[in-house]
Amino acid sequence: MTMITPRLPEKLAPPGRDARTRRERKAAELEARTRLVGDRLIEISARPGDRVLRDFAATRNGLTHVEAASRLERHGPNVVAQERAPRWYVQLAKAYANPFIAVLVLLAAVMWWQDPADPGVVILSTMVLISGALRFWQEYRSGRAADALKRLVTTTTAVVRRVGRGTAPATFEVSMDQVVPGDLVRLAAGDLIPADLRLIAAKDLTVGQAALSGESLPVAKDDIRADDRGQRETTDPVEAGNLCLMGTSVTSGTATGVVVATGADTYFGSMAGSLVGERPQTTFDAGVRSVSFLLIRFMLVMVPVVFAINGLTKGDWDEAFLFAIAVAVGLTPEMLPMVVSANLARGAVAMAKRKVVVKRLNAIQNLGAMDVLCTDKTGTLTEDRIVLDRYLDVHGEEDTEVLEYGYLNAHFQTGLRNLMDQAVVDRVDEAEEVVVDARFSMVDEIPFDFARRRMSVVLNRNGLLGTTGRPEHVMITKGAVEEVLDLCTHMIDGGRRVELTESARIKATLTAEENNRRGLRVLAVATRTMPSPRDTYAVEDESRLTLVGFLAFLDPPKADAEAALQGIADKGIAVKVVTGDNELVAARICADVGLDVGQVVRGTELDALDDGELRELAARTTVFAKVNPVQKARIVRALQAEGHTVGFLGDGINDAAALRESDVGISVDTAVDIAKESADIILLEKDLTVLEQGVVQGRTTFGNTIKYIKMTASSNFGNVFSVLVASAFIPFQPMLAIMLLVQNLVYDIAQLATPWDRMDEEYLRRPRNWDAKGIGRFMVTIGPISSIFDIAMFLIMWHVFAANTSAEQSLFQSGWFIEGLLSQTLIVHMIRTRKIPFIQSRASWPVMATTVLAVLTGLWLPFSPLAGSLGFVALPASYFPWLVGVLLAYCTLTQLVKTWYIRRFGTWL
Repeated sequence: MTMITPRLPEKLAPPGRDARTRRERKAAELEARTRLVGDRLIEISARPGDRVLRDFAATRNGLTHVEAASRLERHGPNVVAQERAPRWYVQLAKAYANPFIAVLVLLAAVMWWQDPADPGVVILSTMVLISGALRFWQEYRSGRAADALKRLVTTTTAVVRRVGRGTAPATFEVSMDQVVPGDLVRLAAGDLIPADLRLIAAKDLTVGQAALSGESLPVAKDDIRADDRGQRETTDPVEAGNLCLMGTSVTSGTATGVVVATGADTYFGSMAGSLVGERPQTTFDAGVRSVSFLLIRFMLVMVPVVFAINGLTKGDWDEAFLFAIAVAVGLTPEMLPMVVSANLARGAVAMAKRKVVVKRLNAIQNLGAMDVLCTDKTGTLTEDRIVLDRYLDVHGEEDTEVLEYGYLNAHFQTGLRNLMDQAVVDRVDEAEEVVVDARFSMVDEIPFDFARRRMSVVLNRNGLLGTTGRPEHVMITKGAVEEVLDLCTHMIDGGRRVELTESARIKATLTAEENNRRGLRVLAVATRTMPSPRDTYAVEDESRLTLVGFLAFLDPPKADAEAALQGIADKGIAVKVVTGDNELVAARICADVGLDVGQVVRGTELDALDDGELRELAARTTVFAKVNPVQKARIVRALQAEGHTVGFLGDGINDAAALRESDVGISVDTAVDIAKESADIILLEKDLTVLEQGVVQGRTTFGNTIKYIKMTASSNFGNVFSVLVASAFIPFQPMLAIMLLVQNLVYDIAQLATPWDRMDEEYLRRPRNWDAKGIGRFMVTIGPISSIFDIAMFLIMWHVFAANTSAEQSLFQSGWFIEGLLSQTLIVHMIRTRKIPFIQSRASWPVMATTVLAVLTGLWLPFSPLAGSLGFVALPASYFPWLVGVLLAYCTLTQLVKTWYIRRFGTWL
């Protein structure tokens, strides 16, 4: 047996010094696999059918059950590579893989080593546990919801097999994963193609290939006869007339094909195999990492300085070490992992209410950062159905007579209606159908075939006699423009039947071509009143026809697509259409939904460009047409290379690679499994307005996260700066380590409400992304403001309240504790908005409530039963007017600096 076993490309070597990135190598591997499998399929397509059967040791009688079992064992099940969800314990471990969590764990370990009873150990450990648990539970639940979207039914296919040698062949229904190379598969309307097939017999076969090619209309395959010699007309396996590929489906007709590839060896499988494993790093991952290491660098610089100054000035190195650890905790935004997780989880819950499943929490922030959305056309911008858009006379004017004859042809045919026939029927209401049934009755029909590319019905006009006194029969023919026009000798012009002159024929052809250029699929309609009525008619009777006009079809844009795209554009997102459909259809639909089409770029043009040229082209192009999966992914990478955060919306096999490469992959619940597996977000409704709401939710989530980081980092930096000053000039600790931890704890608990805060409308209007440099600038600009008033409070406590000796240090520490906590808490409202707080912008009620609670707690602690154990003393009443003055001055200066900062840098949050 000369079975052909495909040779897959070798894995690329690990990168050297000047090698491509892992991401580029993965893309190259996908391209190489797809090209190798495509070339092999084209080679098979070019061979005669009988030779293909011999090459696969198959016959027209099918395999025996024993042979099929042997091949199944050799080649494995007919399944493609799928990305399996990690085990729950792996997912749990990944939820804690965060640089900040590592710092918190290290700090907790050092504190425990110093004093196992230190409450700070419990506080830090609790924060770590909660933040990881929140992230794990939300992603675990979303993963289960996504898995539940997969179909639970087992799909079968009809194969020709024999019980044993010498027995008659029979058709058996087998599970698709049991199909093997060499199997004969029988296809009929509605069947899924179970593997890559070389057709050996076919009649009137049309196949829906939208999942692979993006074309919304079914594609006609060749009528395959016994003398099949193969084809050499195309080098694209998707377009080959004698190949049917896994992942497509039969729309009409019948066929028999021999399986030439299964599982990973199929054209579909060549894509899927490169789409499993580690996902590319997104902007969220890069952003969190850069911000994390920025804050860690601040800590690594400041903590040793505090330790050294305290040790040298106080002489107690053990106490200096404890204080330095407390400062490290104070400087670290220890609630960051928890606040980020809570923000993302709340965003996921809010999106779930809008029928959106978030598989990966990080995708919510990426959705808010997205500034380019690449989307497929079919079913996203369009309704994913064929409708009759217009019915035109020979001059291109609307004419209801054309609709009437087109309807009669579609209504009375007895074969399987194709999508365009159904679109014509759907255009006529039920009342008119009753009238038609009363006026006409069926006499005969001449079915459609792919050689003639037309079909005809012959109808009797009920109750109407011809000139001979016999019933009048009228033939109505509908089909491809060129084929129908060739049979016409006359045409209808202004209600009159006139001769179809050569000039009129040219003008009619131009009318059809003009509509083709508008992205419409055009059919011609012609009639003939039969001179001698009879019971049966033949192809020869399709002559001397009268051209009535044209029917034009399209997959129409969704009614809300234009408004939804405008809403997305208003949010600062550029929309680019990346489709496998042809450029005429793509341009027409994009124009209809309000996109500035410009120059449409075809996929073949991209192959001639290097990466730099593609980046430049992608930046200025709105519509890409006839692009394959590899080209779609390459477009995404080109846009990312220009610094864009790219989202991709698609549902087909040909979208999977681009979905995975994008920063946020978006699919729908009706998508093929590989698209859903590659996506980060799944829309339960294919609705762009839902996507716009998701963008707003993503920006709100990011805004609240960055709000916490800037508030906490700047405040903590100011506190540590104040500690440095105090440590250098004050003969005792300005605040005990336990006080620092309690202050931090109260402040952090107040920040738990941050995910429930609202964002200003202006903030939500444009994409938002991580900016580590901006956060560092914010810290060193805003942080020292609090130090000015901390130092002012030091001077007040030292000179006004005489807290200037070791005996009075508790009074000094209590006074700074309250001022520090209240200023930290109130500054939340100064930083959360670029407007004037409380007047132009108010926080949500949960934030207001936690602010009041934190302030009351800070004021209560020095007077509480806990005061002694924490080192506090009660403060005199005269302290509080000074406190109010310091806080008012602090807020006023912060507002002034904020105004200057916005004017100087053009940003705030």
